[in-house]
Amino acid sequence: MSEKIIILVGPSGAGKTSFLDKALGDYNQLKDIITYTTREMRPGEKEGDPYHFVSKPKFEELILEGFFVEHAKVHTNHYGVPEHLIREAWAEGSTVIMDIDIQGAETIKKKFPQTVGVFVMPPNLDALRQRVISRDGQKPDLEVRMKNAELEMQKASDFEHQLVNDDFEACYAQLKKIIDETLEEG
Repeated sequence: MSEKIIILVGPSGAGKTSFLDKALGDYNQLKDIITYTTREMRPGEKEGDPYHFVSKPKFEELILEGFFVEHAKVHTNHYGVPEHLIREAWAEGSTVIMDIDIQGAETIKKKFPQTVGVFVMPPNLDALRQRVISRDGQKPDLEVRMKNAELEMQKASDFEHQLVNDDFEACYAQLKKIIDETLEEG
């Protein structure tokens, strides 16, 4: 049985979730792992889509139980990946694909060295700022996100693949090649 993981990493607003959703629609052998978070739901979201939303005390309880393969504070909220869901996906014969933050990606890659990392970045920080504002509005943590994005983009070369999302379809075609290569490997 092959235990593969593809992680999509990059700053908030780079397009990771859009790529993930498209890939899940195109490949039935891919399985997304739903992350747990303490952040508030955005309009149009619901429990389990795209996250399991829990309180900070519940999240801390899950940490103490060893529930997460990795967890981190990102911007002002906590996120964690439940290990049992990765192992269940592998048991079903699926390849895991996840949209994950840079801290989580580093932990996943240490624990599962077979992980294929794809860093998705915007064409530039101004484009990223506009994407985040159009998606989330002018929120108080915008400058924190932009500063974090700048730091995250400096780590792009830590991952096997770097994609610049300046044209969604062209960038997705590159991602498909990476997915196909990963699925074809032993």
